[in-house]
Amino acid sequence: MGIIQKQGTRSSLFLLAGFIIGGINTIFLFPKIFTQAEYGLTRALLDTATILSVLATLGTTPVIYKFSPYYQSLLPEKKNDLPFVTAMITLIGFTLICIAGYVFRDFIVRKLGKSPLFADHFFLVYPFAFFMLLFTWLEAFRWSLKKTVTTNFLKETFVRLLTTLLIILVWAGLISTGMFMQLFSLIYLLPALILLFLLINTGKWHIRAPISKVTRRFSSKMFTFGLFVFGASFLNIASKTVDSFMIIGLKGLEQTAIFLIASYLVTLMDLPARSLNAIATPIISESWKNKDYQNIRQIYQKSSVTLLIAGLLVYLLVLLNIHNLTSFLGKDYAEVPMVVLIMGLAKLIDLGTGVNGQIITTSTNWRFDFFTNVLLTLIAFPLNFFLIKQFGIIGAAYSNLIAIFVYNVVRFSFIYKKYGWQPYSFAHIRILITGIVVYFIVKNIPAMPNIYVDSIVRTGLILLLFLPAIRWMNISDEINKMMKFKS
Repeated sequence: MGIIQKQGTRSSLFLLAGFIIGGINTIFLFPKIFTQAEYGLTRALLDTATILSVLATLGTTPVIYKFSPYYQSLLPEKKNDLPFVTAMITLIGFTLICIAGYVFRDFIVRKLGKSPLFADHFFLVYPFAFFMLLFTWLEAFRWSLKKTVTTNFLKETFVRLLTTLLIILVWAGLISTGMFMQLFSLIYLLPALILLFLLINTGKWHIRAPISKVTRRFSSKMFTFGLFVFGASFLNIASKTVDSFMIIGLKGLEQTAIFLIASYLVTLMDLPARSLNAIATPIISESWKNKDYQNIRQIYQKSSVTLLIAGLLVYLLVLLNIHNLTSFLGKDYAEVPMVVLIMGLAKLIDLGTGVNGQIITTSTNWRFDFFTNVLLTLIAFPLNFFLIKQFGIIGAAYSNLIAIFVYNVVRFSFIYKKYGWQPYSFAHIRILITGIVVYFIVKNIPAMPNIYVDSIVRTGLILLLFLPAIRWMNISDEINKMMKFKS
C-alpha cells in the first residue's frame, strides 16, 4: 500500500480541491445564474457524452490497464505499439457513434419531448464525447505508468476551474448561455492536450504504427478481454446514468437539476475512492501477473476500511448540514435531502466493499464483471422506469439503493467463493456505530438562526467527535497517517 498511500494522498488533495470548486459551481453558481432547465441541460450533455465516449472506446481502456505491464516488460519503449493500436480502434468507435447519431437523430429528438432544450442542443454531445474520449484514452496510459496525480488534477480540479470561469463569463454578461453550452462541450480539449504533452515528455510513450509480436501474440486475448470488459463498463455507466436520462425523458430538465445537486453531494463521498482506484488498478493488475495474492488481499481489506471511514465522514457532514443548503437554495429544491439520504446509503454500501471491481476486472475471471454489470442493468432499468414514473426523483434514489445493494452482494459473494477473501471485520461494526452515535448527537443540537454559523458549528462538532474516535480505536493505519499521527 506504500505507493497507493503516497500518491493517493496527493491525489486526494487535488480531488478535494476539485470537489470544493465543483461544489461552488453546483450549489452556489449554477442554481443562481442559470434556470433549472439550463442547469439540467449541463447534466444531460455530460451524461450523454460520458455514455458515448465509453461506447467509442470499444473496450480499449481496460485492455490498456490489463496488458500494459506485458508490453512494458516484453518490448523496448519505442517499439510499444499499444498506443497506436488502441488509437485506431477508438477512432473507429467514435466514427460509428457519429454515424449512429446521424441516422437516429429524429428518433432521439422525439424521445426528448419533455426536454426540448436538450433536443435543440443535442449536437453538442459529439465534441463533448470526442474530447472526453481523447482524455480517457490518454489517462489510461498515464495510469499504466503509475502517474496518476497530474491526471486527477486535470480531470477533477482543472475541468471544474474551467467550468467556473465559463459561469463567471455568463454572470458578467461577456458570453450568452448558448455560447456557454458550446464552450462547455469543449471543456476536455485543453486537459487532453496537456495530458498528451506530459505523456510524450516522459519519453516512455510513443505512437508506433508497425504491429509488434506482442500484439500478434496477445491479440485474441485482448479482443476477448476488451469485448467483455467493454460491455461491463458500458453497462455499469449506463446503469448509473439511466436515472438521469429517465428523469430527463419522463420529468424534464427542471427535475434533473434537483437530482443533479443531490447526486453531486453524494458523489462527494466518492472522493477517496476515485483517488485510491486510480492508484490501485495498475498495482492489482501487476500483483495478479506476479501471483502476489497476499498483496491483493491486503489491498482489498484495507481499501474497504479506509473507504468506509472516509465515505461515512462525508455522509455525516452532508446529511447533518443539508437543511441549511435547502434553506439557501429555496423551496424549488426541497426534495434534495431525501434523495441524499437514500443515495448516500447506497454509496456507503458501495464504498464498504472496497476495490472489488478492480480485483475482478484485472483477474483471470474478468468475464464475471460483465455478467454482474448485466445484472445491474437488468435491475436498474425497469426499477428506474417504474419508480421514477411513480415517485419522481425519490423513486430514482430508491432504485439506486436496491440495485447497488444487489450488485455488491453478488460481487462480494463471488470473490469470497472463488478466492476465500472477504474484507470485513469487527472494525467495520465499530466504524458504523461511531457514525450513528455522532449523527444523533449532532442531529439533536437546536438549529441556529444563521445558516452559515449553524453549518460551521455542526461541521466542527462532527470532525471533533468522529476523527478522534476513529484514531483512538486505531482502526486504519492509512487514515491515521493521513491525519499525521504516528501509527
